Amino acid sequence: MEKTLPVMAKGQNQTTIKNIPNLLSFFRIGAVPFVVLCLFYSDPVMSFVGALFFGLASITDLLDGYIARHQKTETAIGKLLDPLADKLLINSAMIMLIPLGRIPAWMVVLIVVRDVAVTGLRGVASAEGVIMAASKWGKRKTFVQSIALIGLILHYPYYGIDFHLLGMLLIWVAVVISIGSGVDYFYKFYRVQQKQSGV
Repeated sequence: MEKTLPVMAKGQNQTTIKNIPNLLSFFRIGAVPFVVLCLFYSDPVMSFVGALFFGLASITDLLDGYIARHQKTETAIGKLLDPLADKLLINSAMIMLIPLGRIPAWMVVLIVVRDVAVTGLRGVASAEGVIMAASKWGKRKTFVQSIALIGLILHYPYYGIDFHLLGMLLIWVAVVISIGSGVDYFYKFYRVQQKQSGV
Protein backbone atom coordinates (compact mmCIF):
# COMPACT_ATOMS: atom_id res chain seq x y z
CA MET A 1 0.00 0.00 0.00
CA GLU A 2 1.36 3.37 -0.99
CA LYS A 3 1.93 5.75 1.90
CA THR A 4 0.76 9.34 1.55
CA LEU A 5 2.09 12.29 3.48
CA PRO A 6 -0.34 14.47 5.44
CA VAL A 7 -1.19 17.77 3.79
CA MET A 8 0.31 20.71 5.66
CA ALA A 9 -1.79 23.79 6.06
CA LYS A 10 -0.41 27.05 4.76
CA GLY A 11 1.79 28.70 7.38
CA GLN A 12 2.06 25.56 9.51
CA ASN A 13 5.64 24.89 8.45
CA GLN A 14 6.75 28.40 9.45
CA THR A 15 5.15 27.97 12.88
CA THR A 16 6.88 24.67 13.60
CA ILE A 17 10.29 25.93 12.44
CA LYS A 18 10.15 29.04 14.65
CA ASN A 19 9.47 27.31 17.96
CA ILE A 20 11.94 27.70 20.86
CA PRO A 21 13.70 24.29 20.57
CA ASN A 22 14.41 24.86 16.87
CA LEU A 23 15.68 28.39 17.53
CA LEU A 24 18.06 26.94 20.14
CA SER A 25 19.34 24.46 17.54
CA PHE A 26 19.87 27.36 15.12
CA PHE A 27 21.77 29.19 17.87
CA ARG A 28 24.01 26.14 18.28
CA ILE A 29 24.73 26.11 14.55
CA GLY A 30 25.35 29.87 14.60
CA ALA A 31 27.92 29.44 17.40
CA VAL A 32 30.11 27.20 15.22
CA PRO A 33 31.91 30.04 13.32
CA PHE A 34 32.67 31.83 16.59
CA VAL A 35 34.18 28.69 18.15
CA VAL A 36 36.21 28.03 14.97
CA LEU A 37 37.43 31.64 14.89
CA CYS A 38 38.58 31.47 18.52
CA LEU A 39 40.47 28.24 17.80
CA PHE A 40 42.51 29.91 15.06
CA TYR A 41 44.45 31.33 18.00
CA SER A 42 46.16 29.40 20.78
CA ASP A 43 46.51 32.04 23.50
CA PRO A 44 44.76 31.70 26.88
CA VAL A 45 42.28 34.54 26.27
CA MET A 46 40.92 33.22 22.97
CA SER A 47 40.92 29.68 24.36
CA PHE A 48 38.76 30.86 27.25
CA VAL A 49 36.38 32.74 24.92
CA GLY A 50 36.16 29.72 22.62
CA ALA A 51 35.35 27.43 25.56
CA LEU A 52 32.72 29.91 26.73
CA PHE A 53 31.01 29.97 23.30
CA PHE A 54 31.20 26.18 23.06
CA GLY A 55 29.87 25.70 26.59
CA LEU A 56 26.90 28.02 26.07
CA ALA A 57 26.08 26.33 22.77
CA SER A 58 26.31 22.89 24.38
CA ILE A 59 23.87 23.90 27.13
CA THR A 60 21.24 24.63 24.47
CA ASP A 61 21.41 20.95 23.50
CA LEU A 62 20.05 20.05 26.93
CA LEU A 63 17.45 22.80 26.83
CA ASP A 64 15.94 22.23 23.38
CA GLY A 65 15.12 18.57 23.98
CA TYR A 66 13.63 19.31 27.41
CA ILE A 67 11.52 22.20 26.11
CA ALA A 68 10.33 20.22 23.07
CA ARG A 69 9.14 17.37 25.27
CA HIS A 70 7.67 19.62 27.97
CA GLN A 71 5.77 21.87 25.54
CA LYS A 72 5.04 18.99 23.15
CA THR A 73 6.54 20.94 20.26
CA GLU A 74 8.65 18.17 18.74
CA THR A 75 8.72 18.55 14.95
CA ALA A 76 10.26 16.75 11.98
CA ILE A 77 12.57 19.70 11.29
CA GLY A 78 13.56 19.70 14.97
CA LYS A 79 14.52 16.03 14.83
CA LEU A 80 16.79 16.90 11.91
CA LEU A 81 18.21 20.13 13.35
CA ASP A 82 19.07 18.81 16.83
CA PRO A 83 21.56 16.07 15.83
CA LEU A 84 22.84 18.18 12.92
CA ALA A 85 23.65 21.08 15.26
CA ASP A 86 25.40 18.69 17.68
CA LYS A 87 27.58 17.18 14.99
CA LEU A 88 28.47 20.53 13.40
CA LEU A 89 29.48 22.02 16.75
CA ILE A 90 31.37 19.02 18.14
CA ASN A 91 33.09 17.90 14.93
CA SER A 92 34.14 21.46 14.02
CA ALA A 93 35.71 21.95 17.45
CA MET A 94 37.52 18.60 17.33
CA ILE A 95 38.91 19.25 13.83
CA MET A 96 40.17 22.70 14.86
CA LEU A 97 41.90 21.20 17.92
CA ILE A 98 44.01 18.81 15.80
CA PRO A 99 46.53 21.37 14.42
CA LEU A 100 46.79 22.89 17.90
CA GLY A 101 48.00 19.50 19.16
CA ARG A 102 45.23 19.29 21.75
CA ILE A 103 43.59 16.09 20.48
CA PRO A 104 44.98 13.12 18.50
CA ALA A 105 43.79 13.05 14.88
CA TRP A 106 42.95 9.33 15.09
CA MET A 107 40.43 10.00 17.86
CA VAL A 108 38.66 12.61 15.74
CA VAL A 109 38.61 10.28 12.72
CA LEU A 110 37.21 7.43 14.82
CA ILE A 111 34.42 9.55 16.32
CA VAL A 112 33.49 11.18 12.99
CA VAL A 113 33.48 7.84 11.14
CA ARG A 114 31.27 6.35 13.86
CA ASP A 115 28.82 9.25 13.57
CA VAL A 116 28.68 9.00 9.77
CA ALA A 117 28.19 5.22 9.94
CA VAL A 118 25.37 5.46 12.50
CA THR A 119 23.68 8.29 10.58
CA GLY A 120 23.85 6.20 7.42
CA LEU A 121 22.50 3.15 9.23
CA ARG A 122 19.56 5.10 10.63
CA GLY A 123 18.86 6.43 7.14
CA VAL A 124 18.80 2.90 5.71
CA ALA A 125 16.60 1.72 8.58
CA SER A 126 14.20 4.62 8.03
CA ALA A 127 13.95 3.78 4.33
CA GLU A 128 12.90 0.28 5.35
CA GLY A 129 10.26 1.61 7.73
CA VAL A 130 12.31 1.00 10.88
CA ILE A 131 12.70 3.99 13.22
CA MET A 132 15.90 3.83 15.27
CA ALA A 133 15.56 6.36 18.07
CA ALA A 134 18.65 7.94 19.59
CA SER A 135 19.97 5.61 22.27
CA LYS A 136 20.73 6.67 25.84
CA TRP A 137 24.38 5.78 25.28
CA GLY A 138 24.50 7.99 22.20
CA LYS A 139 23.19 10.90 24.25
CA ARG A 140 25.71 10.17 27.01
CA LYS A 141 28.48 10.12 24.42
CA THR A 142 27.46 13.60 23.22
CA PHE A 143 27.35 14.90 26.81
CA VAL A 144 30.79 13.49 27.73
CA GLN A 145 32.25 14.74 24.44
CA SER A 146 30.98 18.25 25.14
CA ILE A 147 32.49 18.36 28.64
CA ALA A 148 35.76 16.92 27.32
CA LEU A 149 35.96 19.50 24.53
CA ILE A 150 35.38 22.37 26.93
CA GLY A 151 38.48 21.17 28.80
CA LEU A 152 40.51 20.73 25.61
CA ILE A 153 39.49 24.14 24.26
CA LEU A 154 40.42 25.79 27.58
CA HIS A 155 43.70 23.82 27.51
CA TYR A 156 45.56 26.03 29.94
CA PRO A 157 45.53 25.52 33.73
CA TYR A 158 43.02 27.71 35.59
CA TYR A 159 42.93 27.90 39.40
CA GLY A 160 45.40 25.01 39.55
CA ILE A 161 43.19 22.70 37.44
CA ASP A 162 44.83 21.04 34.42
CA PHE A 163 41.91 21.33 31.99
CA HIS A 164 43.80 19.70 29.14
CA LEU A 165 44.44 16.57 31.18
CA LEU A 166 40.82 16.52 32.34
CA GLY A 167 39.66 16.92 28.74
CA MET A 168 41.89 14.08 27.52
CA LEU A 169 40.62 11.73 30.22
CA LEU A 170 37.02 12.48 29.28
CA ILE A 171 37.62 12.22 25.53
CA TRP A 172 38.96 8.70 26.12
CA VAL A 173 35.71 7.90 27.92
CA ALA A 174 33.80 9.43 25.00
CA VAL A 175 35.70 7.25 22.50
CA VAL A 176 34.83 4.09 24.44
CA ILE A 177 31.16 5.10 24.68
CA SER A 178 31.19 6.08 21.00
CA ILE A 179 32.43 2.66 19.91
CA GLY A 180 30.07 0.84 22.28
CA SER A 181 26.99 2.82 21.25
CA GLY A 182 27.91 2.42 17.56
CA VAL A 183 28.14 -1.35 17.93
CA ASP A 184 24.81 -1.29 19.80
CA TYR A 185 23.08 0.53 16.91
CA PHE A 186 24.33 -2.01 14.37
CA TYR A 187 23.42 -4.93 16.62
CA LYS A 188 19.86 -3.63 17.08
CA PHE A 189 19.50 -3.15 13.33
CA TYR A 190 20.79 -6.69 12.76
CA ARG A 191 18.24 -8.07 15.26
CA VAL A 192 15.41 -6.22 13.53
CA GLN A 193 16.52 -7.61 10.18
CA GLN A 194 16.62 -11.11 11.65
CA LYS A 195 13.07 -10.77 13.00
CA GLN A 196 11.75 -9.42 9.72
CA SER A 197 13.31 -12.28 7.79
CA GLY A 198 11.86 -14.79 10.26
CA VAL A 199 15.25 -16.13 11.36
